[in-house]
Amino acid sequence: MLDRLVASASTYSGDVDQLVLLVTLIVGAWFIAAEVMFFWLIFRFRAKPGVRAQYITGKEKNLKQWINVPHTLILVFDIVIIAAAVRVGVMVKQTLPPADRTVKVMSQQWAWTFTDPGPDNQLGTADDIRTTDEMHVEVGKMYHFLLESKDVVHSFFVPAFRMKQDADPGRIYTGWFKATKTGRYDILCAEICGIGHGEMGATLVVESPADHAAWLQQHAADATTASTESAPAGGAPAESTSASAGK
Repeated sequence: MLDRLVASASTYSGDVDQLVLLVTLIVGAWFIAAEVMFFWLIFRFRAKPGVRAQYITGKEKNLKQWINVPHTLILVFDIVIIAAAVRVGVMVKQTLPPADRTVKVMSQQWAWTFTDPGPDNQLGTADDIRTTDEMHVEVGKMYHFLLESKDVVHSFFVPAFRMKQDADPGRIYTGWFKATKTGRYDILCAEICGIGHGEMGATLVVESPADHAAWLQQHAADATTASTESAPAGGAPAESTSASAGK
């Protein structure tokens, strides 16, 4: 249902949507029931000429059941919601499937920087590809991301993936995703991080294997050239500090 409003493009986005739908249906049903009872009581016990108001202590057994029974049922539904939320939370936040590729995500006021390991699939080598405000991934591949912040608290939010994770200064968070649909999707910061917070957006480009391989080859060559040119004389090549923006 939610994918009609926001694209659903990761392996666990459907599970998150089902959890939201479950909570909406349960809470919505109880809200409607409470409002119906509320207005029925107002109508049923409205003031009438010649009818004295009742004095109710709240201890009457026949009246207490109208509180105790719904209260018990609500607790049962709470357990259902908690069980469903824990299942999804463990899958998304506590489980870390083996990775096909690992990328770095650096947040700062007010931009995103992404580091792809390049064709050798090893971070920290000369063919690493660094891009700003545009992240390229391959559909169907399991990705780990190493999330950091250079300054304040940010939040890495990809609505189409139903993925959101805070980035705290001084910490590296490891998360995962697996894209299921090619396309271009929004990356947002979901934590107020300063005056430029509203402008801190980026694009996630999910590509087919062929398109992603072509992108890797093109930008890895640029990264290797830049690394070689910036290497100190007589020394090993320095790590590439910049590359094509990938746009």
